[in-house]
Amino acid sequence: MRSALPKPVLYRGRFAPSPSGPMHFGSLVAALGSYLQARSQQGSWQVRIDDIDPPREVEGAAQDILLTLQAYGLNWDGDVIYQSHNSQHYDHILSQLTNQQLCYACACSRKIIRQNGGLYRGTCRNKQLPEINNALRINLNNMTHPVTHFDDCLQGSVLLDERQATEDFIIRRKDGLYAYNLVTVIDDINQGITEIVRGADLLNTTGKQITLYQLLNNKPPAYLHLPVAVTAPGQKLSKQNHALAITKDNPIPTLLAALSFLGHTAPQGIADKSCFEILKWAVQNWSQDKLPHLTEIQIKN
Repeated sequence: MRSALPKPVLYRGRFAPSPSGPMHFGSLVAALGSYLQARSQQGSWQVRIDDIDPPREVEGAAQDILLTLQAYGLNWDGDVIYQSHNSQHYDHILSQLTNQQLCYACACSRKIIRQNGGLYRGTCRNKQLPEINNALRINLNNMTHPVTHFDDCLQGSVLLDERQATEDFIIRRKDGLYAYNLVTVIDDINQGITEIVRGADLLNTTGKQITLYQLLNNKPPAYLHLPVAVTAPGQKLSKQNHALAITKDNPIPTLLAALSFLGHTAPQGIADKSCFEILKWAVQNWSQDKLPHLTEIQIKN
């Protein structure tokens, strides 16, 4: 009897904004790039709200982001996931890492670390401090092959600063809030994400996240880091830098500009079409080879 062929793995992508303000042009580029990469492969595209840092959240921002995505025709699959609803999963993984002695409590403040040259040097690794009122750090001391490089689908081979790549990084903050690197890995595993398409400003965090995949015995997804929109070298568009929110009332010019930013300039007649028709054209003509191999592109904001 002939054995059944294995089912192909369905492509699963995602857009995971933090609700710290409205969407700006840079966040639209990340959303659009991940959407088109997924749709061009007949895959699933999911939206997750990364609301694990209440002090940085802006009231109403999560709903505004969802309305903006809909205004631009970027419709997602399934239900929106909110990280604030997933604390049970995070606590389970933290307990697992603690029981396996893969993390430890740390009392060092940012000020102390800055005074020691800006890198954490494992000061608390063997102190066996209580977890309460202290941060939790991953223990990389016994890791045979720390992640110092990885292959990116657009940027190629990415070499990381070895000192930072081998640093014991925080997975739960002193104030009890979960760290971004931990929760994004847990949620991407739970959602079955096969490729992460996001801005190149997150390149340096990728090594830490691949490390967590390895410690959790999971295969990391593929990564594709898109260029980041900047107003000047090193000055990326961001909510912290007060980047202007994109309009929901007249989305087509901004959508076309985002496509052009990604190397996919639409033909002249497309400007008169709806977002739906523009995105249909973009999916049919999407090519990774057209994406600019830059980490930053300067624009007029």
